[in-house]
Amino acid sequence: MTTVRQARKLVLSLLLLPALCAHANPGNGVAIAIHGGAGTISRAEMTAEREAAFRAKLTEAVTAGHQVLIEGGDGVDAVRTAINILEDSPLFNAGKGAVFTAAGTNELDASVMDGATRNAGAVAGVKHIRNPIDLAISVMNDSKHVMLSGDGAEAFAREQGFEMIDPSYFYTEHRWKALEKAREGERDAAASLAEPPKQTFFSTVGAVALDANGDLAAGTSTGGMTNKRWGRIGDSPVIGAGTFADNASCAVSATGHGEFFIRWVVAYDICQRVAHGASMTEAAGTVINDVLVEAGGTGGVISLDANGDIAMPFNTEGMYRASIDTDGKLYVGIYGDE
Repeated sequence: MTTVRQARKLVLSLLLLPALCAHANPGNGVAIAIHGGAGTISRAEMTAEREAAFRAKLTEAVTAGHQVLIEGGDGVDAVRTAINILEDSPLFNAGKGAVFTAAGTNELDASVMDGATRNAGAVAGVKHIRNPIDLAISVMNDSKHVMLSGDGAEAFAREQGFEMIDPSYFYTEHRWKALEKAREGERDAAASLAEPPKQTFFSTVGAVALDANGDLAAGTSTGGMTNKRWGRIGDSPVIGAGTFADNASCAVSATGHGEFFIRWVVAYDICQRVAHGASMTEAAGTVINDVLVEAGGTGGVISLDANGDIAMPFNTEGMYRASIDTDGKLYVGIYGDE
């Protein structure tokens, strides 16, 4: 038989339950952040029309991902939806807008991580996949592996029913001109025995999301570096470097000079700092503006914790970014003073 004391305790527990849930995820809200790359992005070199195009596409992508969340979809689906829009746009170095390798081809990388299970999937060096983030998700869900590369990744894609597209799909005039400029810079450097010019723009795309169940997810997709050789793979498909998500800490997607993000395990480092008590802003800011700067690395991240706190630091002139927080507030930024 239930005593009066027990009944009172049960009533009190029921009354406190909403408050406890709100503490775990304020207002049971959802949140999402996206990026379209960091680097030397100055107002002086941006036309009004091009800036408007970037802002419109960022808004479209973050809004579409957020819609998935408010309709009850999970974080991975929201990440996929937002990244697909960025991959399909020639504005960004992922999917349709991928840069060219030294051989004049396009090699695409992507990864995804589910913060509820720490399951993950990644692909590297694929050449015939329209949306590499979709294949990364399939690796996560439909295989026993985490990362597949090159011909093997595409063989798996065929088994899963993915359409193999002609590489000509990825051709864009401005990316081809960027390759020609990089080649010219190398020739000039060789002739003068100088160091070749360093890349100052990293147009990876990514998304992080917090769904209504309190689950985090992160994903990243890229075409890599212009004029890259030897099947070079950066941080974007490397779990812990360019992508990481864990409900116990945070979700991160990175963009920048991949070699530094790999060596300093940037995404994982940020989440470990959160797990050990740092705020989202403190953890991400310390790694990007202190650790990476001291190491000589450039770039930025989007990050999101289990409370819905968003941080998007970068140590470059600009980073294409957007977010919708747990209150439904939309933010879109490009430059460092926004």
